[in-house]
Amino acid sequence: MAVTREDVLRCAQLTHLSLREEEVEPMRKAMARLLEHAQSLEALDLAAVEPTTHGQALPLRRREDLPVEGLTQAEALGNAPSSELGCFRVPKVL
Repeated sequence: MAVTREDVLRCAQLTHLSLREEEVEPMRKAMARLLEHAQSLEALDLAAVEPTTHGQALPLRRREDLPVEGLTQAEALGNAPSSELGCFRVPKVL
């Protein structure tokens, strides 16, 4: 597939890229090489290759979901620089 100057400019417009005039031709060549490579992949016989969703089939590590004791209110507020009525006191943010 031949990539034209207009194709490059249209892709640049769609991707909100600003190309200088001297960048258009190198970009056209790069796009043409990329499309040639993609077309070469179509020639591969992949009928026997099973589709994959992940690179490796690793089992998920899981742990039991057991309840544990949390901090008491006094422990949670123990290192707070300021507290009021059992809550953290923070500066107003407007």
